[in-house]
Amino acid sequence: MANQRLRALLRWTKWADWAIAAVGFTIIIFVLTFFFDSSSTDGAASSVNLPASDLVDLTLLHNAEDRGALCLDGSLPGYHFQKGFGSGSNNWLLHIEGGGWCNTIESCSTRKTTALGSSNFMERQVSFSGILSSDPSQNPDFFSWNKVKIRYCDGASFAGRPESEFKNGTNLFFRGQLIWEALMDELLSVGMSNAKQAFLTGCSAGGLAAVIHCDDFRERLPQHATVKCLADASFFLDESDVQGNRTMRSFYDDVFHLQGVAKSLDRNCLSRMGNSRCLFPREFIKNIRTPVFIVNPAYDFWQIRNILVPDVSDPQGYWQTCRLNIHSCNPNQLEILKGFRNSLLNALSEFQQKNEAGMFVNSCYIHCQTWMAETWHSPSSPRINSKTIAESVGDWYFNRGAVKLIDCPYPCNPTCYNMDFTRH
Repeated sequence: MANQRLRALLRWTKWADWAIAAVGFTIIIFVLTFFFDSSSTDGAASSVNLPASDLVDLTLLHNAEDRGALCLDGSLPGYHFQKGFGSGSNNWLLHIEGGGWCNTIESCSTRKTTALGSSNFMERQVSFSGILSSDPSQNPDFFSWNKVKIRYCDGASFAGRPESEFKNGTNLFFRGQLIWEALMDELLSVGMSNAKQAFLTGCSAGGLAAVIHCDDFRERLPQHATVKCLADASFFLDESDVQGNRTMRSFYDDVFHLQGVAKSLDRNCLSRMGNSRCLFPREFIKNIRTPVFIVNPAYDFWQIRNILVPDVSDPQGYWQTCRLNIHSCNPNQLEILKGFRNSLLNALSEFQQKNEAGMFVNSCYIHCQTWMAETWHSPSSPRINSKTIAESVGDWYFNRGAVKLIDCPYPCNPTCYNMDFTRH
């Protein structure tokens, strides 16, 4: 199963790299829209002959059309719900899938012909693994909870607003905030209003959505409930690339204006900065009142390949083999990657001081790590201080101990899953 999932991830990554070369500099940033898609890996997993009990049906959001809560193409948003049992019957875990963002009419128009912009293309069944698994050996603390996988089809981390839509026949719906609100109301109506414990999590762009909406999630649930949030591979950095360009800042600025996300972002950050920099977690996570756990690889391949060394910043191919396999990086490149790691740790330093904060920052060349058993909790999972990510998150969530784990620099951790894009 691990090989199936990793091969699917590699196929998706290779497609994104090809897209960069094909379209050229004018829409180089477009690849950020599609580079990582957790739903594509779920598709690979569900294509294996799994027992029916391991597959969870897609539910289209009821009353979504009446509320204007629509995917980019105007179709109904969806989610997958697996009912809890036993001691977990009144506990809820939500996981928002990743899938980048769209920053232009062209990229959003292309996106709406995929599962990241339309429920018409979503798998009707997906497997639940990792943090969503019902297997106690794979998910020791949350296996019996009510679990929801939220499908991501708005292209702006559930922050877009209809006031920003174009009235020129493009037929694009920027309704991420409305989807979030309608989804919360529906889940509350089917039992989440009685939650004793709740956990909002997400991967990549989905993790960004989880922290954007973390306090709102807390406010919708009973006061007596324990409510926390987790962002996996979502601490995107506002760093210059190797040629000094602010690629990610420029991209977020486009998303910010195209989809009108300002009203969904942290007010304190907006009053201080008033711009798209409030999409970067460093700028607003300090203001979140609800406890948050950050899972992030210090050598996040997505950020290295798209923020630090996007193709346009390496026209001579100096970084080509290093970007494909961190083991192929020369000493100078490793020093630059170490500097990027230091930038991440510096960006996290203020958050780290919060008493209720949790962290697991390992030195692996990977992206999301919570939704696969192989990286979440298995005999071969990445560890820091002999703890898997699942054990660390569980210790933090249930207050079994403070968890602020930071790995030593690459290549010190032999338990890492390091993606090798040269083999596929």
